[in-house]
Amino acid sequence: MTYLLALDQGTSSSRSIVFDPQGHVVSLAQHELPQIYPRPGWVEHDPMEIWRGQLATARRALADVGLAAGDIRALGITNQRETTIVWNRRSGQPLHNAIVWQDRRGEPLCAQLREQGHAALIQSRTGLLIDSYFSATKIKWLLDNVAGAREQARRGELAFGTVDSWLLWQLTGGALHATDVTNASRTMLFNVHDNRWDEELLALLDIPAALMPAVLPSSTRFGLTEASLLGGPIPIGGVAGDQQSALFGQACFQAGMAKNTYGTGCFMLMHSGGNFIESRNGLLTTVASRPPQALPRAGGGASEGGPRATLPSNDFALEGSVFVGGAVVQWLRDGLRAIQGSGEVQALAQSVPDAGGVMMVPAFTGLGAPYWKPRARGTITGLTRGTTLAHIARAALESIAFQSAALLQAMSRDAVAAGAAPVSELRVDGGASVNDLLMQFQADLLGIPVVRPAVTETTALGAAWLAGLACGVYRDTGELAALWRPERRFLPALDAGRAAELMAGWEHAVRQATLE
Repeated sequence: MTYLLALDQGTSSSRSIVFDPQGHVVSLAQHELPQIYPRPGWVEHDPMEIWRGQLATARRALADVGLAAGDIRALGITNQRETTIVWNRRSGQPLHNAIVWQDRRGEPLCAQLREQGHAALIQSRTGLLIDSYFSATKIKWLLDNVAGAREQARRGELAFGTVDSWLLWQLTGGALHATDVTNASRTMLFNVHDNRWDEELLALLDIPAALMPAVLPSSTRFGLTEASLLGGPIPIGGVAGDQQSALFGQACFQAGMAKNTYGTGCFMLMHSGGNFIESRNGLLTTVASRPPQALPRAGGGASEGGPRATLPSNDFALEGSVFVGGAVVQWLRDGLRAIQGSGEVQALAQSVPDAGGVMMVPAFTGLGAPYWKPRARGTITGLTRGTTLAHIARAALESIAFQSAALLQAMSRDAVAAGAAPVSELRVDGGASVNDLLMQFQADLLGIPVVRPAVTETTALGAAWLAGLACGVYRDTGELAALWRPERRFLPALDAGRAAELMAGWEHAVRQATLE
């Protein structure tokens, strides 16, 4: 039997999953990734720990079911996006800890860029709003603050990469310095219209072009893993940022289809086909992974003449990102100590009929889309003498659905303005999607069905499918769409007027959290 191996490198863990051709999970191994918090608002990872953990889980996933490298037809990579690593090309050693997507140290530079009037240029070229969420200001911070970094970068001695690039470098023994188009589109430096690093944006931030990786399609023959790592060479056939990979793994291949991933944060994407919709409602336009046709083998990095595979014209997606989604449950566990394990939150929340008027805005690291309020802070409103931990737990859980509903409403406004139909159903995945109470409340707020798939490991599945397409396991996306199966559909059961009242209460709470 042919198997596919997906490396899923997330914010809180490194995971490896083996899939069979039907998309069923055969084996799963996970390794926790420690978080580093040097200062308030700063979040880092150890790049070597990322690599060691990811390699260990890949080896364990194969060993647990007695598979060898020769049993794996192809390997795919999906990763936390925007997280920034710079390393020495000769030694392969990182220059500094990875600066994680949640990190806010770039905000002063972002404020400066906004004040200088660059917002329209950056959005039109990249589809992104100016925010320290993205890689660009993280790269500049490293070049400006690590001794000798800028000089080394100008001499071509350093390499930048998002986590996928770092893993590709390690897997190929330094033979490949590359990324895929979806990850490139999250740097705030990539022109999504002509599929090149934008020289004007690089110059604006004084980032040498020699630092940048080659940009390849999400599904292509990237190269082979070093034989010594997994017991033999394995073709690397797919790479995509985690949210675009989840969109692919949810079989959202057509314009108007949407998914929401409930992880540490929440990430909602709506496929818009070849239509680049420039949001007027606080959303981002990002590149959606799309398997190209008949691509040649990929070559070396940008410093060796650029990619050998021709990038196709892009498919796009509208995206909204919630910075604190499932992380609010971790806060209930580790901060308030209201629960001992994350799995207890549903029972605690269901012990009361509603939140009792309590509203929580978990703006622990500011608010993302559609608000973009970096200085917002978490608030709990509506407390009375009768408020219990159960009410707070329910409000915390509901905050995930409120934030996601605000995203979908913004998405629908953008879609209608562009002449497209609003989203008619929402496909869901991620750790918190197993919470039936949350999923039902989400359907009630949205007024459309919320559909949970039979295979919820859709982020890793998307990477596996991309790799399988590149290596001939699948013919086309039609074959993949036939493999996708729903596990449960949550239908709205709340009066539309009541749902609107609840959303109005949420927006009032957001305004209280964003007073400056």
